[in-house]
Amino acid sequence: MTSRFQWLYQTLAVLAAVFICLTLLVELAIIIGRFADFQIDGGDAYAGYFMAAGSFLALAATLRQGDHIRVTLILQRLTGKARVWVEIFCLLVATLLTAYFTWYSGKLVYGSYIYHDISQNTDATPLWIPQLSMVIGLFGLFVAFAEELVYVVRTRRLAREDSDEMARTE
Repeated sequence: MTSRFQWLYQTLAVLAAVFICLTLLVELAIIIGRFADFQIDGGDAYAGYFMAAGSFLALAATLRQGDHIRVTLILQRLTGKARVWVEIFCLLVATLLTAYFTWYSGKLVYGSYIYHDISQNTDATPLWIPQLSMVIGLFGLFVAFAEELVYVVRTRRLAREDSDEMARTE
């Protein structure tokens, strides 16, 4: 299945990789700081922010690559139309839940911004800044689920099977 939003998924994946690398660098700075007798105020908080950002921003790309953990115990035993309809149901539920999570995460960020909510750590970071990566990552995941749902509904074929078939013919 070719994707119109591949640029979005790749951009989010690159950002996720950057934040995971930043997590590593902050943790290394904290460790080196302990040996060199200096402290980075809020270092642990920033490592947590970066790790969360990396995790959320990677969601869409990992879904598109088929790397999400899926429970296929029932799905693999179904064939034909039954399998397609169960897949449509699962994708519909996933799309709706992701839309719900994205919406309420956005409300959380907006509330943090309006009420000037700051971190309770020594860094005193405005919380809407690290929370924004959660909304962006969830929105990317919503787009990925919605795109896959539309594909399966239109073609009545599973996106994973089409991807596997294309890989075998190349």
